[in-house]
Amino acid sequence: MIRTLTILAVLLFATQTDAETVLTAHSATYKVKISVLGGELHTRLVPTDTGFEATHVIRPTGMSRMLARGSIAETSRFDSADDGVRPREYISKDTLTRDKIDAAIAFDWDAGEARGTVNGEDVVSVIDGLAHDRVSIQYEVMHDLLNDRASDRYTMFEVDRLRPVNIQVVGEKVVKVPAGEFDVIGIRHQAEGSKRSTTLWCSAELGYLPIVIEQHRKGKLRVRATLTEYVPAAGN
Repeated sequence: MIRTLTILAVLLFATQTDAETVLTAHSATYKVKISVLGGELHTRLVPTDTGFEATHVIRPTGMSRMLARGSIAETSRFDSADDGVRPREYISKDTLTRDKIDAAIAFDWDAGEARGTVNGEDVVSVIDGLAHDRVSIQYEVMHDLLNDRASDRYTMFEVDRLRPVNIQVVGEKVVKVPAGEFDVIGIRHQAEGSKRSTTLWCSAELGYLPIVIEQHRKGKLRVRATLTEYVPAAGN
């Protein structure tokens, strides 16, 4: 049975429990609709010696390949830490959108810097406290929900700058997608000053994996992704 929104609010701001629950290695596939274009999003989370490597790749499918060519591939390598996950490296190559981003960022926690290149230009940002890239922030939220200690505010490294991200619980419902039927809670995040917000409809059954992802811009739905396949890694 889905928990009430009141209980979810308590869950969102609860303190850390004694037993640490870790992320589950897996692969997932989503059907994506971007305005009139269709595509697929493939995500993969694999363990490393110190944490995990997450890869997200989106490509157009079907007739959309006649209108848009290329892909968006993002990889984040992050360590397991006492306060969640701590990114070490973020790589992004976008040949699909007009932005054409090619970025490689290393997080140097000892120096308190995120530095690397974006489209051939050197970038350096000062890190004051824990920050995440665009991929690792999803797994930080999943990890925090698993351990009953999610926050209402995170910091995200967005290409070449750090931006505060506000998080809120927006509801609960049952969703039916190609991968099955799930009880989900909505976790919306929006960077300060951005007109774009993203809502992750997450299932506790799958370790708070997003079942449906919705992105709105200026209040209008621009992107929707629905889970078509979920495969836990062998040994989990």
